[in-house]
Amino acid sequence: MTPFRLRSITPAHRLTRCGPSLGDRVAQRWAVANALQRNSDHTISSIPGADAAVIKLLRRRWSTGSGRALLCRHVPALPHIASGKVREIYEVDGEHLLFVATDRISAYDVILNQLIPDKGRVLAGLSLHFFDLLDTPNHLVSTDLSGVDGLGGGELDDMTGRAMVVRKAEVIPVECVVRGYLYGSSWREYRDGGGPTTEHLPSGLKLADLLPEPIFTPATKATTGHDENITESETRSLLGNDLYEELRKRSVDIYLRASEHAAQKGVILADTKFEFGFAGEELLLIDEVLTPDSSRYWPADEWVPGQDVPSFDKQFVREWLDTTDWDHSPPPPDLPDDIVEGTRSRYVEAYERITGANFDDYLARGG
Repeated sequence: MTPFRLRSITPAHRLTRCGPSLGDRVAQRWAVANALQRNSDHTISSIPGADAAVIKLLRRRWSTGSGRALLCRHVPALPHIASGKVREIYEVDGEHLLFVATDRISAYDVILNQLIPDKGRVLAGLSLHFFDLLDTPNHLVSTDLSGVDGLGGGELDDMTGRAMVVRKAEVIPVECVVRGYLYGSSWREYRDGGGPTTEHLPSGLKLADLLPEPIFTPATKATTGHDENITESETRSLLGNDLYEELRKRSVDIYLRASEHAAQKGVILADTKFEFGFAGEELLLIDEVLTPDSSRYWPADEWVPGQDVPSFDKQFVREWLDTTDWDHSPPPPDLPDDIVEGTRSRYVEAYERITGANFDDYLARGG
């Protein structure tokens, strides 16, 4: 069979490039953050150019929560490839990358000041759970970092349970969104007369309604800002019909299997998004998968069509932010301790309900 190939498009990576071009400010913040991880005030005071404001900001971020939080992890031995809102990515060799999930949290496309302790470990743990459960071609190689040259003991400790070695892949510049329920931006679009995500839906649906069947609603990632929903015809034009159909088929199949698994645990998988990429000729599921950051999970016993439904994700943070006068532009307001802890508890509950395992056991065995 002829392999599916991308048309002549340039991968539009959603990660912000981070390296020498960003200058001394990034290096200073990383140095301060790593000194805080080592609890070394002497090291902090010796960092050139690290002014009091930077130190105060990062010390506040680091001190939030249980002390297990990770802002970032500078790994001098490895080339730093990119930073996302949550992940740091390093090059291991010509064929592999190191993904590290930090405890950063964003809302309205702004990274917040406080960390959510162990959030990165929840994301990594759930991704590992589903990579194993789904048994679909993916980029995961190993969570054993002992074979990564140059990592010291402190680095290994910080990355335990939150890092994985993955295959490099040419990222397909489309987010593969699958929706089983009418909610969020799709509901707003439907309510206001329709658009790309609702072009094939019947009339008369209510907020949070179960859809007749899951729908595939791709989005492109803008250089900055929100994902941009695109129509089926636009996606076919971008990718070609063969690749479009393969992505739709795989995405819906993964959603259905994950949804059935979640239902057995008393959880509804309302919607989710996947990313895929090519490693040579092989099409792989990449990035995180079926986490609270990439998916909308609801407690099944609290779902009522026509009403808002609580979820195991950052909704708790967004709802608090909406009580403030913040205009969704940097800088964001500081999160109170109870909001930080409440958010952590929701992420941990998502892990435990979906996997059926104790999160403390995951931490104890190191992922």
